[in-house]
Amino acid sequence: MKLLFLACLSPKTGNHTTAERIRSHIESAGHTCELRDAAAFKSPAEVANLISRHPPFEGALAIHLLRAGSLLLDINVPFGVIFGGTDINEDVKVEQKRVVMEQVLLKARVSIIFGEEKDWKMLPCLEDWHESMRLNTCRPTPAVQVCGCIYGQTERRGRVIFEISQCLSLKLSQSSKIYVQPQGIQTEVSEKFCWAEFLRSSEWHRDNPLNVLVVIGPRIDPVFTVEVEAVVKKSAGVFLAQERSQRELHAAMKRCFTVVNSSVSEGMSAAILEAMDLGVPVCARDIPGNAAVVHHEFTGLLYSSPQEFVHQSQRLLSDHELRERVVRNGKLYVEEHHGLKQERETYQRLVDTLLLA
Repeated sequence: MKLLFLACLSPKTGNHTTAERIRSHIESAGHTCELRDAAAFKSPAEVANLISRHPPFEGALAIHLLRAGSLLLDINVPFGVIFGGTDINEDVKVEQKRVVMEQVLLKARVSIIFGEEKDWKMLPCLEDWHESMRLNTCRPTPAVQVCGCIYGQTERRGRVIFEISQCLSLKLSQSSKIYVQPQGIQTEVSEKFCWAEFLRSSEWHRDNPLNVLVVIGPRIDPVFTVEVEAVVKKSAGVFLAQERSQRELHAAMKRCFTVVNSSVSEGMSAAILEAMDLGVPVCARDIPGNAAVVHHEFTGLLYSSPQEFVHQSQRLLSDHELRERVVRNGKLYVEEHHGLKQERETYQRLVDTLLLA
């Protein structure tokens, strides 16, 4: 089967890494999968034109119902959609966007959502979609077939031994307790709430200069980036680092003290799962997407305010038994629930479903 695969492919982002991995799953089953950046198309008509070229595509796949899935509305071949994070958490709040995503779900042959059923069935938008479109994850209907729930997969890179300061081009003390926050700067997931954490971290750094917070990721929103950079300049012990390759990012995470996730909106954070797989404790904001994988005091720590962020981080510093427990359980959780084999089989079943459409 020749498949067109649309996704947001900004370099060195989790979306790009995930799309490449899914593409490899599909091609390992003997199919042809052409991965394209959704941002390269201006309208569904352009995608429909591409689909019909000789030799024509026999099916399509998209990550993110709005940004990529909406581009498939005019095609005449079966397609599947994979929920992203901002589509189900943020875009659904805007009526015009919600209507478009409903159209995508109605036409899609297969839909996939990350996480366990108990975690996402509670989302109001999915409850509404279940009722309006008779979307049933247990008994797929002819309109939309859901190939179960799948789990984001981490990639193992092995032990990469070199100092984090070398990875990030920062001059840091060998004794520093470095908190790494892998996160692109964009209003949808960051918002101004994270500034409070920067400032609170700055106060913490002044009390103990060895505590350092490093935010690593692409500048996705240029205007918001300028605002964040201005705040960071005033925040002692807080640094912004440019995005790195997955190899370099994993090396930095492996050598840090804790991985932080301060997103106010999250689907399923690959960075959190990667940290668990690398044996690094996680301290994440208590939102549904994070709480689905970070079970407080078992696989990681959750916080709801800047003050609590500092408190939970201090616990990791002083309570060695707690740190060892969340590291051990986090790694076991990833090994049990986020296996590459399971993910590969799920996407191969997805393509088989499209073939039967």
